Amino acid sequence: MKKLQDFAGDINKCSKCGLCQSVCPVYKITGNDCAVSRGKFVMLDGVLKGDLKLNKNIEKYLDLCLKCGKCKSFCPSDIDVCKIFEAAKYECAKKSFWGRLIFFLESELVFGNVLKFLKLFRKRKIYNAQNPVLKLLYFKGCVNEINPAADKAIAKILKNTGIQIVEKKFDCCGTPFLSSGNLERYEKVKEKNLRLIKETDFDYLVADCASCQDALNNYGENIQCSNILEIISKQNIKFKFKKLRRVTFHKPCHLQDDDFVKVLLEKCENVEYVQMKDYDECCGFAGEFALKNPKISREISSRKIDNAIATGADIILTTCPACVLGLIQGAIGKKSVPKIQSLIEFLADADEIINC
Repeated sequence: MKKLQDFAGDINKCSKCGLCQSVCPVYKITGNDCAVSRGKFVMLDGVLKGDLKLNKNIEKYLDLCLKCGKCKSFCPSDIDVCKIFEAAKYECAKKSFWGRLIFFLESELVFGNVLKFLKLFRKRKIYNAQNPVLKLLYFKGCVNEINPAADKAIAKILKNTGIQIVEKKFDCCGTPFLSSGNLERYEKVKEKNLRLIKETDFDYLVADCASCQDALNNYGENIQCSNILEIISKQNIKFKFKKLRRVTFHKPCHLQDDDFVKVLLEKCENVEYVQMKDYDECCGFAGEFALKNPKISREISSRKIDNAIATGADIILTTCPACVLGLIQGAIGKKSVPKIQSLIEFLADADEIINC
């Protein structure tokens, strides 16, 4: 586990060019240079030199980040921005009362047992396939572990396809822990999940949550996780809707490749796709960010919903449970808001699913 000091070279690589300003959703709202990478790097450089201390003020600006990764992908110096902020956040949080309290709430004792308790109230779906043509190791994610909607959708879509879903008792992917700076907890869930992946026989590791997929792909050790919808898009399955539906799509920040979305929608009869303005901009939720920066979070979400409304769509689709919450947040108080739905549940709602 790297410390902030280990990133001194990366921090110094920042040329302060300011290109991160053009892609940072928070900067577009606030105009605050401390919201972007270069502003935070100036502060962290001061910490490393001993001119500044990691205090509440610096932690406040570290929290003023959606972890969307836009600055990293746009950085000409290819600096892994999020890794640096995670290390700095860890050093801040472990010294403060609130940080230690959050770490306790995220522990296996509290977070882990609460999740296990909630699972008791849902019926697990068993996926059986005779002589399976594909085995998919399904990383369900915390939300889907307690909400059976995605399970039911997957079962309906994959029925009679010969695709076998393999489930293991995975822990959380670790994204919330990285956000709070709880790197020790993150390393523990990562170790457990990696062990389960390595000991299982499967053809593809899949998730239907973009954040879980991204987290798994950042585990290293040649782990490759695909979106389950990408696998479905390659099957000879068609979706027939009796009534015309006009849809638009919000691309989650953590979804690297969304080519499968158009492929799937082209397989839908009576579905028209209209791309919204800035469809790949952050929804503004980002879990902890929405709690610590509610006003900014709501403003970003509101702009996203305005763009969706402008398309005249009936439904806003996405592939991340957290983004669904962000879109719902942005819809509060607005009129004529399209229905907000996960893409996999939308496909399962088809009047007829044809396995050709």
